[in-house]
Amino acid sequence: MTSLRLLPWLGVWMLTLFAMLAGPAMAQTTLGAESDAPAAEEQPSYAALADLLEDEQARQELIELLRNQASELPAGVAAELSPEAAAAGGNVAPEDVSLPRQLAELTSRVVGDVGGQIEQAVAIVGNMFSGQGTGSSFDMAAFISAAINLGIVIVATFAIFMVFRRLAKSLFTKISAWSQQGTGLTPVLRLVLCVAIAAVLDVLLVALAYVGGNLIATFAVGETGELSTRASLFLNAFLIIELLKAGVRMLFSSRYEGLRLLPISAKEASYWNRWLARLIGMVGYGLMVVVPLVNFYIAASLGQAVGTLIMLLAFIYAVGVVLKNRVRLRDNLNQMGARSTLTASRVSLQLFARTWHLFALIYFLMVLVLTLTRPGDALPFVLFATLKTLGAVVVGLLLSAFLTQTIGRRIQLSDDLRRKLPLLEVRLNSYVPNALRVLRTVIVVAVIMVVLDAWGAFDLAAWYASERGANLVGNLISVAVILVVSLGVWLGLASLIEHKLNPETGHGEPSARAKTLLSLFRNALAIAMVTITGMIVLSEIGINIGPLIAGAGVLGLAIGFGAQKLVQDVITGVFIQVENAMNTGDVVTVGGITGTAERLSIRSVGIRDLSGTYHIVPFSSVDTVSNYMREYGNHVGEYGIGYNESIDEAIEQLQLAFEDLKASDEHGNKLLADLTVAGVTALADSSVNIRVVIKTTPGDQWAVGRAYNRLVKLRFDAAGIEIPFPHTTLYFGETKGGKTPPANVRILEAKAERKRTDTAPLSERSEDALQHEPEHHKPDHDDVDET
Repeated sequence: MTSLRLLPWLGVWMLTLFAMLAGPAMAQTTLGAESDAPAAEEQPSYAALADLLEDEQARQELIELLRNQASELPAGVAAELSPEAAAAGGNVAPEDVSLPRQLAELTSRVVGDVGGQIEQAVAIVGNMFSGQGTGSSFDMAAFISAAINLGIVIVATFAIFMVFRRLAKSLFTKISAWSQQGTGLTPVLRLVLCVAIAAVLDVLLVALAYVGGNLIATFAVGETGELSTRASLFLNAFLIIELLKAGVRMLFSSRYEGLRLLPISAKEASYWNRWLARLIGMVGYGLMVVVPLVNFYIAASLGQAVGTLIMLLAFIYAVGVVLKNRVRLRDNLNQMGARSTLTASRVSLQLFARTWHLFALIYFLMVLVLTLTRPGDALPFVLFATLKTLGAVVVGLLLSAFLTQTIGRRIQLSDDLRRKLPLLEVRLNSYVPNALRVLRTVIVVAVIMVVLDAWGAFDLAAWYASERGANLVGNLISVAVILVVSLGVWLGLASLIEHKLNPETGHGEPSARAKTLLSLFRNALAIAMVTITGMIVLSEIGINIGPLIAGAGVLGLAIGFGAQKLVQDVITGVFIQVENAMNTGDVVTVGGITGTAERLSIRSVGIRDLSGTYHIVPFSSVDTVSNYMREYGNHVGEYGIGYNESIDEAIEQLQLAFEDLKASDEHGNKLLADLTVAGVTALADSSVNIRVVIKTTPGDQWAVGRAYNRLVKLRFDAAGIEIPFPHTTLYFGETKGGKTPPANVRILEAKAERKRTDTAPLSERSEDALQHEPEHHKPDHDDVDET
């Protein structure tokens, strides 16, 4: 054990031995002095008190006086805090004394009182050892007997408690194992339940040890059937202190992982459990055992000095531990903040990691000051305020963890529901984290209010009982209900629309018009829900929405006059949707742009053309809507043949090409009627044009036309039907005598083998082919036919 850990225990036990050593002698002196006082002087005071209690009016006035005194600061502290006390000895008026001056005067007086207590304690101790003020000598036999009896009670009580703890170890282990590995409940609920069961068992063990200690002190130590004052003080202190330690074990259980409320490691839990237990034992046994013994057997002034010394030792010990663990706890808090998914929690933890030691030092300093200035009620107040703070923080952490484990996990719907409503799971998983953030914020605010109420900085009960507090809480609950109801309505209607749009719900693929109108209705529904919910929420929190509605009407009218194009867009868009001029996915020509309509709103249409460019066309600029996907489409083709070809034969080949198209697996199901031959549409300069019409499903006319053109080319080539193309006529000119000058034309007789050789690359030609290849020669007069 280090010197820092040894310091508080050494001081407490030295003071305990000192009190036990001085007890018998000072008791004899006190009793001797009391025996010398005349008993007649006590009788009038008792009689007056009896008369006062018998008078009902006087008794009521005494009760009110005592209650007023209990609610006020002690007289000495009130006097020390008064401006008159701070202004004493100076030229400043009491009403002009500043708060820092008052605090300085208070600090000076507290230090002076502590110094006076130390002087009195030294004087009493000196008188006690010098023999002054005592009427008899020190009885060593009585001291040894009292020390042995108290020691037996202490040892027996702790031995009984340790034996009971040892016997219950297996039960604690089973409860911890079920908390970690059990099923049927969420982990947080299982943890809370197991900790509650372990706490009840722990309290039962403390109570059994307390009863055992009382039995030993009553029947086995000292006179049978009597409980000494010393033993009673220790046993009462044991009960209270061990119950507090049991509460600490609920938070920092070091031996059982499943019985620890705080999410920290076993090493950290063991450290803080030992430190807090040591601090509680030092302060508890010191103030509840040592100080009362000193007050009773020696002197109240010495007991007050002993209590001050104990609190100073506890303060020094606590400050040393805080400063020693400042960096380590800061790193742990930063790691917890890094794991947090909530931005507010992460920032709060990071900020608290930097300043936690300051809060701890201020807390221990405040406890010390309250103990010195208000020794009568300071310790109970600090104890209950600390317990209330710890309870609020732990309950807030557990509630937040419970919400995270119940609704913070990803929601998974059934396969059938996911198939029918594929977007419902996505919506729920997007709404739940936001709702969880709001609930965590409410929990944090509630915890802060409870903590402030525990330390007297805020009266939570009075605030809630006031009209403002009740209205605020009621409005918050109403707003929460409104938001939940509106969210439920939106989820229901959006899911219904999604159900109608889903082709797997049993109604088949919805039409393009249904898709467009339902999508527009969903957008309009979202806008209407947000507007109505916002208005109701504003009205619920006390804001008059009448001027807002009137202002919105005037603003809408002003916008209507100032934005005529926008109004025209909306009106035209409404009529386009009512007339079902186009829907999402249609191929249209709008505003001179042809492409696929990818997005339709009440104001504009988004079109993707063949090159991939996306165009947004406002409806105000639309004069004509050309929709290529209404009921059916036509491929209109014109095919030219030479003048020397038979028209009937060409039409027959066109029919055969259509039969080939009808037999195609890819395009046969897209044909809605037989081929329509319109006949000869033109006798062009170099061709005879024949028009055909193929009726197809809407949107497939272009693919069918491309496939049919390919088949027509194949059929015409097989039948030897010429498809005319532009020709070039070479004219060599004539002389004045009417003769045409000779043209040097070389005629090559190509054979298949020679053509193959000529067209092959040089690297692939054989040497024989290269050797036997005839040389090119300049044509002579015999190579040209003369006309």
